[in-house]
Amino acid sequence: MGKRRGGRELLRSLTKRQKKHLREFGEEHPFYDKVSGRPEATQICELSENSDKSSAESDSETEVDQVSVYHKLLATLKTSPESESEEEEDESESEEAEESETEMDSEGSQETGEEDGGEEDKNDVPGREEVTATDTAEQTLGQEPADGADTSCDTSRGVIEEFTDVKHESEFSLETNFMEEESGDCSVDQRDSNSSQAFSEDPFKQHMDKELQEKEVEKISTLPKTSSQSKWPRLGQLTFSSTLEKHKTLKADKEIDVKQLYLHKPLESTWPKVNKQFLSSTNKPNDPFFTPLQRELFCIMNTYRDLFYPERNALTNGEEIRQVYCLHALNHVLKANAQVLSNNAKRRDQKLGTDSDDYRDQGLTRPKVLMIVPFRECALRIVHILISLLEVNDKRKIDVSNKKRFKGEFGSDPEEKPPNLKRPEDYEAVFAGNIDDHFRIGVAILQKSMRLYAPFYSSDIIIASPLGMRTVIGAEGEKKRDFDFLSSVEILIIDQADVYLMQNWEHVLHLMKHINLLPLDSHGVDFSRVRMLNLNNWSRFYRQTLLFSALQDPQINSVFNKHCCNYVGQVAVRNIPVIGSISHVVVQLPHVFRRLEAESSTSVIDTRFQFFIDKVLPEYRDAIMSHTLIYVPSYFDYVRLRNYFKKEDLNFTHICEYTKKAGVCRARRFFLKGEKQFLLFTERFHFYKRYTIKGIRNLIFYELPTYSHFYSEICNMMKATDNAVDATWTCTVLYSKYDAQKLAAVVGIDRTAQMLQSKKNVHLFVTGENERGSSRIWKFTKMWYRSFASAETSVILLPLKQRERKSSRPCP
Repeated sequence: MGKRRGGRELLRSLTKRQKKHLREFGEEHPFYDKVSGRPEATQICELSENSDKSSAESDSETEVDQVSVYHKLLATLKTSPESESEEEEDESESEEAEESETEMDSEGSQETGEEDGGEEDKNDVPGREEVTATDTAEQTLGQEPADGADTSCDTSRGVIEEFTDVKHESEFSLETNFMEEESGDCSVDQRDSNSSQAFSEDPFKQHMDKELQEKEVEKISTLPKTSSQSKWPRLGQLTFSSTLEKHKTLKADKEIDVKQLYLHKPLESTWPKVNKQFLSSTNKPNDPFFTPLQRELFCIMNTYRDLFYPERNALTNGEEIRQVYCLHALNHVLKANAQVLSNNAKRRDQKLGTDSDDYRDQGLTRPKVLMIVPFRECALRIVHILISLLEVNDKRKIDVSNKKRFKGEFGSDPEEKPPNLKRPEDYEAVFAGNIDDHFRIGVAILQKSMRLYAPFYSSDIIIASPLGMRTVIGAEGEKKRDFDFLSSVEILIIDQADVYLMQNWEHVLHLMKHINLLPLDSHGVDFSRVRMLNLNNWSRFYRQTLLFSALQDPQINSVFNKHCCNYVGQVAVRNIPVIGSISHVVVQLPHVFRRLEAESSTSVIDTRFQFFIDKVLPEYRDAIMSHTLIYVPSYFDYVRLRNYFKKEDLNFTHICEYTKKAGVCRARRFFLKGEKQFLLFTERFHFYKRYTIKGIRNLIFYELPTYSHFYSEICNMMKATDNAVDATWTCTVLYSKYDAQKLAAVVGIDRTAQMLQSKKNVHLFVTGENERGSSRIWKFTKMWYRSFASAETSVILLPLKQRERKSSRPCP
């Protein structure tokens, strides 16, 4: 023990750099050698042949006086054969000097039996540095230890790394499996002869085997798209657009035959069982597979056109849509893998000299489907749907690797939710389960088994959040970044795109810029099996993009129009809202919509700010206009207004998504008691928290809200205020001609057309149960709007129609 303690003291006297070099090379760096003035005689040390395998005690017992100090240090670091593998994993994970002390102490306790001393040394180890998400990119993309060791939950190391399954690599490899093993058929030729005609009519086969010419690719890249309109029973108004020859107008199928869908064999029997919960008793007996919405959506998906559906609702049709796009994605993957496995069998049995171009059935990388979802709960539900679609019956369960780990990391604990938390129904639907927004997982699928946590280059489907993809893709100049696995994505599904506007839309744009690019490395691909469309870098012209959102927004429309260039064409649902969300405002309130003139969409930001501080804010500086809430959708506008209010020394408080809980409580209390005249309130805070702000008497919408129902929610917060002062309530909304979509969602399409075409800049709406029935509110309204008339600003009165308001008194 004395010799070992001496070795520990000598090791602790070294610097971190010296310890690192000692562990890597087994000796101290020559730079730190102590050189004396006189030459010393060279000593020759003879080591036994089994010195590397011996333990620390055996090394210290043989010729202690003749070995150097470095060998003494090495002797303290030697381990038994049982612990060598653990030591190698520790060395690959961290190079901190404190770790070497921990390993030496723990090993010493194992050899000498002093367990208590080892525990004391572990407690003295300082905390490790935080590992950023980009540091784990290599582990995610398949650069894991060869033995597939599970190191993700090893808390003793202090670093939680992302787990990736590498144990089942050969079982899920498309290169080493054959169709006979997959389906049990004995004769490949017999199977091919029976299904050749049906396979030639398969939309998957027709889409992927289409060979574009360079002239056609040039047309898609340069020429504008031609569009046509069509109206379907359930989806409504559709816009079909394409650059190439005008395609036949797609019509909705009233009845669907399963054989016409060309579903892969197991899906024909599993889909009706999985989708049974959404099928009502009113469904036609000859269509027992789809709801009306699912039937029309799948009819478009199965033609491999791009699709934009902006009417996804988490409360009503969200799960229906998730089921149908999971069916389409799984159907595509099973067909693609079946084609590869079938060709593997053909190549194995082929004669020498046959043409290998007949077997081009792969991309440059394996991932075929990329699903972008906002939260882990969404990924959990997708995986459960995929498993259900692969299980033919209860007796034939598929083998799902790492399922327990997946449930632990993506599941949620019901007890974590506060019991008395009251939120709107749409909030409960969106934020159900695990709402962590930083994740990514690879899924490899064969007909009888599924592999979760597969390395990306061995995955068929990648499920990730925008933030999870951004940390893998990285930014320009970063060393650890990789986006080659996105090179051959054939189906891109972006679900709940509206939520990404509340997270960070830049992550979505960053993803779209790095998808379907030529990979920087071959990643072991067999180029004789790669399709020509991938070799020509035309993958983006074959990629199908499915975009689902709860609203129409210019940023979402821009992604669909600029980054979706499918040669088959695009389909967008363009239904116009007839009744706006203003009809759901129940308080008696005058709404003033003030239009500002901007020269372009880029200058509207500065124009709105100048219009606000010059014309709107002076009207609310008076003490009588206290309790004023300013609703700001953009965080950048919020920061700009906050800085201006501070500069002008205005009496205000502010709440944003980054405000701590104590600051939120303090701001709400000051605003309720009137100690602060203004309250700056961001839209993202309302999206994530949905707190009720009490004490609002005056309301200013700096910009129309992204979600139309937020308008009525904020206005209805005035119900929490004393009704005795309802005659002085006001609401002002700023808008421009570039806010036409948001304006139509709030006031309806008819009034939007009148307001944008009118030369008048101010428009008045009055809401309440008894419109024009309260003399107090109308007296105040007339007095308030005299200021607009004196300022040479025209006023137009557009009372709400009786059909939109369930009023007990008719509107005059």
